[in-house]
Amino acid sequence: MNHDSTLPPLPAKVDLAVVGAGAVGLAHAVEAHVRGLSVLVVDAAQRPAGSTARRGGHVAITTQDSTALACALASRERWLKLGREAGFGVRESGAVVVARHVDELAVLDDLVAARAGDATLLTGQEVADHAPAPDAVGGALLPLDLRVEPASALGIIADWLGGRPQAHVAWTTAAQTFDAGSGCTLLRTSRGEVVAKRVVVAVGHDVGQLFGEVGDRLLPVRRQMLRISSPLPDGGRAAERVAAGPVLVGASTLLRDSAYLHSRALGEVRERLRTRHPDLLAAEIHLTLAAQPDGSVVVGDGRAPADAPGRSEDVDELLLRETAALLGTGRPTVRSRWSATEVVRAPEPGADDPFVLTEPMPGVRTVTVADGLATTTALGLAPRMLDSLF
Repeated sequence: MNHDSTLPPLPAKVDLAVVGAGAVGLAHAVEAHVRGLSVLVVDAAQRPAGSTARRGGHVAITTQDSTALACALASRERWLKLGREAGFGVRESGAVVVARHVDELAVLDDLVAARAGDATLLTGQEVADHAPAPDAVGGALLPLDLRVEPASALGIIADWLGGRPQAHVAWTTAAQTFDAGSGCTLLRTSRGEVVAKRVVVAVGHDVGQLFGEVGDRLLPVRRQMLRISSPLPDGGRAAERVAAGPVLVGASTLLRDSAYLHSRALGEVRERLRTRHPDLLAAEIHLTLAAQPDGSVVVGDGRAPADAPGRSEDVDELLLRETAALLGTGRPTVRSRWSATEVVRAPEPGADDPFVLTEPMPGVRTVTVADGLATTTALGLAPRMLDSLF
């Protein structure tokens, strides 16, 4: 046990203890605080450093479906409200999905028809008015989408929450064991014990270290990302549109996001990629370009091979190639490279949303959001979970 006397003591008892200070954990802690509950968040790291903190910050509302869409829409309003209250930037940037082939445009046409005003079909010229994509045959404007800087935002949320009455955030504090009692749970941590009426465990792919049977339902996947210098001439009008404009989304995401699965044209897109660009399918390239405050652009993402422990140069090259093709530029200059581990659900009957919710013991819930959708859905999922817990 860590007896470092310089660290403040943990509260002896709380209504809700949350393990994990990523987007999912903090969403549940904030919701508990809003409801007037006492809350403790513990995280083994010194600051937010998990998967959600390492993503590009695109809150992709419109391309979700079913329960995920409902949670995403609720998350949008909560992101905007929380940004105002805690004091971090949330940009109502929207997103533009760029179609460079007519079959991709047909899929986007189906999405626009299904979303009844929350998406607008664009011609090639209209895409060019929003973003530098010279080869676009059309696209879709998704005005509800947001952009945040996740690592900074999560840190500010944690600091804001920790300064509120009856709310505590304990960094460098690892959860160790859970003992169920009568109407409460004893949570043992590296800094002592806490009695909680309810516990939420939100540690992403690390959940298997605490509850092995839950980890067996999840498959960890390494997603490679890049930060590039502005791919367009500094000071140019096109460069300004990348920095200030919407998130740019490549059509390879049509094969990932659930809202597209209803389109009959999706099979044509998949078959064309299978025959002409099998490398994109093999690496699961999901191209998104999210401009950052310093003028750089975060490019995501591609799946690292499961049988290779290191970083795949081939995946990085695919990301750079697709970025250059989308923007009609030369090869971008890479400023940094990193990976984020996300989880996908192991195949199981009836699994049609990204939420893996379990109760491994009375009073303890594990909450895992798969497919990299924590930033998009967690703030909307949390109220549903709190309703079931209290």
